[in-house]
Amino acid sequence: MPQYDLIIRQGTVVDGTGAEGYVADVAICQGRIAAIGDPGLSADAQEEIDASGNIVAPGFVDIHTHYDGQVTWSAELTPSSLHGVTTAVMGNCGVGFAPCRPQDKDRLISLMEGVEDIPHPVLAAGLPWNWETFPEYLDSLERRQFDIDVAAQVPHGPLRVYVMGQRGANREPASHDDIARMAALTREAIEAGALGFSTSRTLNHRTAEGEPTPTLTAELAEMAGIARALGETETGVMQVVSDFKGDDDEFELMCEMVRQSGRPLSVSVAQHHRVTDGWRKILDDIASANREGLNIKAQVCGRPVGVLLGLELTNNPFSAHPSYEAIAQLPLESRLERLRDPAFRQHLLAEAPQLSNNPFMRQLHRRYHDMYVLDPRPDYEPEPNTSIAARAAAQGVSPLALCLDILCEGDGKSLLYYTFLNYGEGSLEPALEMMRHPHTVLGLGDGGAHLGSICDGSFSTHMLTHWVRDRRRGERLSLPWVMRAHCRDTAAAVGLRDRGVLAPGYKADLNIIDMDTLALHCPRVQRDLPAGGRRLMQDADGYVATIVSGEVVYRDGEATGARPGRLVRGSQLEPEDRASILRPNSELASQTL
Repeated sequence: MPQYDLIIRQGTVVDGTGAEGYVADVAICQGRIAAIGDPGLSADAQEEIDASGNIVAPGFVDIHTHYDGQVTWSAELTPSSLHGVTTAVMGNCGVGFAPCRPQDKDRLISLMEGVEDIPHPVLAAGLPWNWETFPEYLDSLERRQFDIDVAAQVPHGPLRVYVMGQRGANREPASHDDIARMAALTREAIEAGALGFSTSRTLNHRTAEGEPTPTLTAELAEMAGIARALGETETGVMQVVSDFKGDDDEFELMCEMVRQSGRPLSVSVAQHHRVTDGWRKILDDIASANREGLNIKAQVCGRPVGVLLGLELTNNPFSAHPSYEAIAQLPLESRLERLRDPAFRQHLLAEAPQLSNNPFMRQLHRRYHDMYVLDPRPDYEPEPNTSIAARAAAQGVSPLALCLDILCEGDGKSLLYYTFLNYGEGSLEPALEMMRHPHTVLGLGDGGAHLGSICDGSFSTHMLTHWVRDRRRGERLSLPWVMRAHCRDTAAAVGLRDRGVLAPGYKADLNIIDMDTLALHCPRVQRDLPAGGRRLMQDADGYVATIVSGEVVYRDGEATGARPGRLVRGSQLEPEDRASILRPNSELASQTL
């Protein structure tokens, strides 16, 4: 009888603790790391993988995704699972689909459509709605199987509407009874296995009809009441997105949530192009709060938050032009024919876009210096002198005319990359400083959301290709640092302490990576959603294998069909004895580190 289910032979183990890599064999039994020992030992396994010359590392734990809908109709959490993610945490930013009364389904679909760019037809056709309460939502997910693990947070938006109805949607103040009910339902959700609670306090989040999110102006009494309920469970985390205008009490509100609950809180932080050093003030405030004993972290990321623009996508530079709007629903080939017609082109470029009710497009037309062409091998730290504005000036044409030329090239599938956040100085040096701050954690990938405009679920791969290997415009990060930051640290930040580290007793979620061939492809449009819906997909080379609970789910980027991924209910404890061995009598076990 084989001693183990799987042995990964002679790879360079980078274990997620920040320690330097070392060559070893990794043995797996019953979904857990059983042993790590000297290479070439004689233990037997049902399956062996030769990892010579490759990195063997923990699976990435992505703490900021929006797969709340996708998990109800798909067994694959792509694109995240194509990029080495083995656990995805959803329910961020206060949006989701539970709890939900039958009469509120369209309201929640509208909220998700507006905030996360997931089209109404996709959600209407895909969501089974075999739940009302949040525990029932978790029960529905527990009956499903996935390529990777998934954990859920209870979102404030649906919770508020469930308790307050139209008053909640209209952002009216919550009464004492409203707060008590929201608190009780939050406690019920956490006790049923929700990993935490999330909310949104940003004007950027609006319904499909343009209305602000229901939670935008929720008062301190409401936020503190929900936080106290979380604290009563003695588990769970809180996640917030806010505008941080600087003239309000937003940060103090978050501090009070942590004081009232005693639970960790994370908040999204990125560089804004108008106030390029504003993030430093936020991180200084977070450092002060931690000195007070408040566990607050900033969720940050290592590349621009980039909006993709194209003829197949939600927006392009002509989306607000009346002449383009008149042809926007034509098939791509027909649109290209019109756009290439000299007379139509001349009229389109001379036409004034209708920007009065479209703040995003209004901003876009002022920021051609923050817009770049996305190449087949994308560069996410492009030189400012390659921007659309700089290239247009060099060619003596208008930026808009250059955009039209680029979008009409070839098959019309070229993409423009608009660095919406985190690139206000034309460099990722601020992102590097953010990532290295002692009170930050990697996040903001948004996998499962922004299906026609953003494809940042590949952050994990980018951390390896750009920051570890390829960066030319400044300092790089070490491989052990990135693996710790994106595995152990992210897992610990949300209470999943049974994963993110390669050591005996930990969950057997791993990646085998060929760093020499690791590469990101340009995002592409894929039409595989319910109702024929469109989404952006991004592939990667170099993942030799991705393993979840000891089963290989991807080999060389291709799904194996294995579905070991499950719903994770609540926080998970660190293995009691990191040196424990599942099979202590084996030769390999006797050699563990």
